[in-house]
Amino acid sequence: MVLVQIPMCNERDVYQQSIGAVCNLDWPKSKLLIQVLDDSDDPITQSLISDEVKKWQQEGANIVYRHRVIREGYKAGNLKSAMSCSYVKDYEFVAIFDADFQPTADFLKRTVPHFKDNDELGLVQTRWSFVNKDENLLTRLQNINLAFHFEVEQQVNGIFLNFFGFNGTAGVWRIKALEDAGGWLERTTVENMDIAVRAHLHG
Repeated sequence: MVLVQIPMCNERDVYQQSIGAVCNLDWPKSKLLIQVLDDSDDPITQSLISDEVKKWQQEGANIVYRHRVIREGYKAGNLKSAMSCSYVKDYEFVAIFDADFQPTADFLKRTVPHFKDNDELGLVQTRWSFVNKDENLLTRLQNINLAFHFEVEQQVNGIFLNFFGFNGTAGVWRIKALEDAGGWLERTTVENMDIAVRAHLHG
C-alpha cells in the first residue's frame, strides 16, 4: 500500500505535469492513493489545481486534493498535516515528489521492491534527472553538480553505510521509519535533512 504525496505552493507552471506523471504510475489502483497537498495562497492557482485533481478523479485515479487554511510550518507542516489523515494508517510506504518532478511510470516498481524482506530499510532515494539540463550553461552546470551528488556522494555513503540524506523529493519512505524518527517537524525549512538525521540517529 503506497501513499504518494505532492506538496506544492503556488505551482501554477508545473502542477499539471507532476499530477499527470503521478497518476500514470504503474501500480495497482487499489494499493495507491495520491495526495495533492496544495499550500497555495492564490485562489486562482488553488482552483486550477483542484480542477486538475477532479479531472484525474473522473479518469479513475485514486487522488485527493488537500488545501490548508492555516499554512504553518512550510513544507514540513504541509507533510505533517497530510500524515495526520486517518486513512494514512492503511499505507505502509509514502513516496514524495515536489511539484516540479515527473516520475517515470515504473518508479514504484523500481523502488518499493527494495523494502521486501528488509525491515531495517527506511528510505529509498532515487537520483534526479532534468528535462531542461541542456537548455543553457547554468542548467548544464546544475546537472553536473547534482550528478556528482547522486553518483558519487550518495553511492559511496550507501556502500559504506554512512549517513544517507533524503533529498526532499523522489524518495520512498517506510512510514513506520518516519514515525519512529519523530515525523515531520516544522522547526526548519530543511525538513528533508532534519528527518534524515533523526532517522539515521534512530538506526
